[in-house]
Amino acid sequence: MTSGTSIRVGVHGATGRMGRAVCEAVAAAEGLELVALVANSTGHGPIEGIEVSSELRAFAEARCDVVVDFTIADATRALVPFLAMHGIHAVIGTSGFTRDDHEAFRESLAAGGVNGVLAANFAISAALMTRFSAMAAPYFDTAEIVEAHHDRKLDAPSGTAIATAEAMVPRDGGWAADPTTHETLDGSRGGLGPNGVRIHSVRMRGMVAHQEVVLGATGQTLTIRQDSYDRSSFMPGVVLACQRVMSTEGLTVGLDPLL
Repeated sequence: MTSGTSIRVGVHGATGRMGRAVCEAVAAAEGLELVALVANSTGHGPIEGIEVSSELRAFAEARCDVVVDFTIADATRALVPFLAMHGIHAVIGTSGFTRDDHEAFRESLAAGGVNGVLAANFAISAALMTRFSAMAAPYFDTAEIVEAHHDRKLDAPSGTAIATAEAMVPRDGGWAADPTTHETLDGSRGGLGPNGVRIHSVRMRGMVAHQEVVLGATGQTLTIRQDSYDRSSFMPGVVLACQRVMSTEGLTVGLDPLL
């Protein structure tokens, strides 16, 4: 891309709800140009005036600078090496990846001389929630996360909850011991996440994406809550990532470093 020209953007998973929201946001954003759409399901007609392809090669043929991916983990694992091979930067909103996946993405991107942004949540409020939780963690004795999403989300816990727990490092000595010795119902205490933070997942119709981080000490609690009521909440972060990924070296995990 030369100075003064638009960033050419493709969308992977264009026919899904998030994909369509990304298409609208990119088409409306100054300095971005929507040029290619790819999805497994292509019988929906044009989106923003662009036909949907089932072939990844559509991104290369459209000379994309950046591709935004909101699909499933297996599809993303196949996409990233393809983009790197064709010199295309990646903005990834899909979740469900392991540390090994992150390392594989780094290697692929480096081999292709391109960059990537991978964020479990593109809402700026979610990035701030994670930052505030990390700041608070050393001052409390106990901490748990309750995350809630729509009933079409396939993975649990959410990537946002995992990323938040990873950022919450307790003070020396760790969290206070859990007094629970017996669960009448298995899983009642949630899953044990990174840094020993327990995570509870809710999947329910009518919700989009919500999370509470609850921290406790003697005689007090602190609750840090973030709510996304509409997919539009993620779009400023997606646009920001599209604008910044070409100048942000390597794989950036999380939106926070871009803010």
